[in-house]
Amino acid sequence: MSLLELKGLKVSYGGIHAVKGIDLAVKEGQLVTLIGANGAGKTTTMKAITGALAWAGGEVSYQGQSIAGVGADVLLQRGLAMVPEGRGIFMRMTVEENLLMGAYIRDDQVQINADLERMYSFFPRLKERLGQLAGTLSGGEQQMVAMARALMSRPSLLLLDEPSMGLSPKMVETIFEVIRQVSEGGTTILLVEQNARLALQAAHHAYVMDSGLITMSGPASELLNDPQVRVAYLGE
Repeated sequence: MSLLELKGLKVSYGGIHAVKGIDLAVKEGQLVTLIGANGAGKTTTMKAITGALAWAGGEVSYQGQSIAGVGADVLLQRGLAMVPEGRGIFMRMTVEENLLMGAYIRDDQVQINADLERMYSFFPRLKERLGQLAGTLSGGEQQMVAMARALMSRPSLLLLDEPSMGLSPKMVETIFEVIRQVSEGGTTILLVEQNARLALQAAHHAYVMDSGLITMSGPASELLNDPQVRVAYLGE
């Protein structure tokens, strides 16, 4: 059974039909990526999953149950966390305070402390900046905070929306290494990513989105070698 399943999902806003009836499934333990050009509807899809945008039609199921009308706070308690495009961290709070906010639904203090150390092993730079205001960090460091904060909730399903956007090549490498480690550790991930090559190399399964529709899907390794994908999304 799929941990997350979209059936005929439609999303419209401002008179624009942004998502036009898509089907998508994420099985437990998978890293699934959704790639496509800017404006294809990828971020709209992610926002619809979390309830930030209303659906015009279709269904979204998580853990086998419809999540229509379920608030983001309840979804987080049920193990669904998102790192949004633009990061969305608390700029006037310290790095440590941001990470602890990710664990606010938990009360297992010993394990929270252990998870903090795990985040610092993923992102050693954050340990160096524990007391620094998040708003004073570089873009790459803020992305680290956003990912670590989401992981502090111990999600069953992690949604990542454009985690490499605007980052240096070295920082992108760091972020993707952590994504791989988190996936290998058993966390299910749905990844929207502009760097199609890295996304397809990391993922188990992939979907290609164009103008609000899913145009291709299959094992990520197959799409990585598909001539059409290589021309359209890999710059070949």
